[in-house]
Amino acid sequence: MRRQGRTGWTLVVVGVVYIVYFLKARLFAGGMPITGKEWFYVVGMLALIMVGTINIRMAEMKERNQKIMPLADTTPRSRK
Repeated sequence: MRRQGRTGWTLVVVGVVYIVYFLKARLFAGGMPITGKEWFYVVGMLALIMVGTINIRMAEMKERNQKIMPLADTTPRSRK
């Protein structure tokens, strides 16, 4: 797995872990009211998940395109 794919998966995992923590410990547990700062973090983590997903998909497309159409053409060309 290339660096772009690893970075994408890392972003997705971090975002999902925080969202799960927020839902479990803050939203469903009740207790103290949720502050605006925490909602900002939740929205930020959702954006992080989106960016990570885009990174993963772009890494897959890049890998697929390099198999089909390599960046450097190594075939010799005849001169006319």
